[in-house]
Formats: sequence, structure tokens, C-alpha cells
Amino acid sequence: MRQDDLYSIPPGLPVPVDDGACDHLPGQRLPPVALRSTRGRSVRLDLVPAPWTVIYCYPRTGVPDRDSPPGWDAIPGARGCTPQNCAFRDHYGQLQALGAEVFGLSTQTTDYQQEMAERLHLPFEVLSDADLELTNALRLPTFTYGDWTLLRRLSLVVREATIVKVFYPVFPPAADSGWVEAWLAERVQVQ
Repeated sequence: MRQDDLYSIPPGLPVPVDDGACDHLPGQRLPPVALRSTRGRSVRLDLVPAPWTVIYCYPRTGVPDRDSPPGWDAIPGARGCTPQNCAFRDHYGQLQALGAEVFGLSTQTTDYQQEMAERLHLPFEVLSDADLELTNALRLPTFTYGDWTLLRRLSLVVREATIVKVFYPVFPPAADSGWVEAWLAERVQVQ
């Protein structure tokens, strides 16, 4: 059993800073990369028909029966993937009402993601970029931990296969979905 609470973040975590690693993303078109989904299908994010696509990226979710890897909490922005996933789950209805389809994205395998998606009752698909195809094509910011290459926490808002807004760095993780929802609500009212 875990020594800590997987569903919250402890106080005093180091806060990530904007290092400019996402400055190139606004205006980029999504590449034609097919990613495996927790629903057992391939998804091309550049072909999503919704008016808006929200892609939130996170490093890796933990599991209830294992502690975080040693030193995990010392990495700025690493902790909080489960709260971020739960927050997007809780905001999913509002995001859908604004015309957005939501996808989670990590470099973990689909099998690993599926357990998390079922446990957290996520109503949307989580996509695996375990081969780093999308990550490399868009030059998404990453960090390494041991043998893992992991995404830094960020969210992309996409319209017609083009990135129009980037939230980076994301901290605290659970606030991300509210920021995305507020940003979309302003744009949808204007149209």
C-alpha cells in the first residue's frame, strides 16, 4: 500500500517554471500520427471532428499499491497526474458543452493507462505515445527518469488540427482543467 495519498499533492513541492519549451507550439499543425487509445483503437488527433480538441499531457500516473519512485516529488511538476486526470474527468461535461473533445496523453503504455482510466472512471480516451512519435514531431517538452522519457505537464487546445493555445507549465495539476474551460468559455461566447 502507498505511504501517501495518490489523489492529492503534498505541500511544498517544487513549482515548475516556464523554460520556453512550448513557445514554438502555437500555430503548429498536428502531425498525422496514430496513437493507441485506452478504448482499443487508434486515434489521429489531427482528424478529430470536434470544434475544439483538448490534449492534456502528463508524465505518468501512479498506482494505489506502490509508492512514487524515489525522488519523484523533488522533480518540479512531476507529482499530480492522478489529480489532473480526475479534474479533467470532473470538468468533462462542461468541456463537451463548449464543443471540446478531451484526450489525455502520456508516454506510458496503453495497458498501464487502461488500468488508470478504469480505476478513475475517465469518460474520455487516454492516448499512449510510448514510441514518442507525437512527442518528437511536435518537440513536446520531456524529462527523463531512469530509463523513462516522460512528458512535462502541459495542455494543448486545438482547432482544425492547429494548436491555438498552450498551458505550460501546469501547476497545480488539478487547476489545469478549470483554466482550459475558462479559456474556451471566453472564445465560445465571442463566436
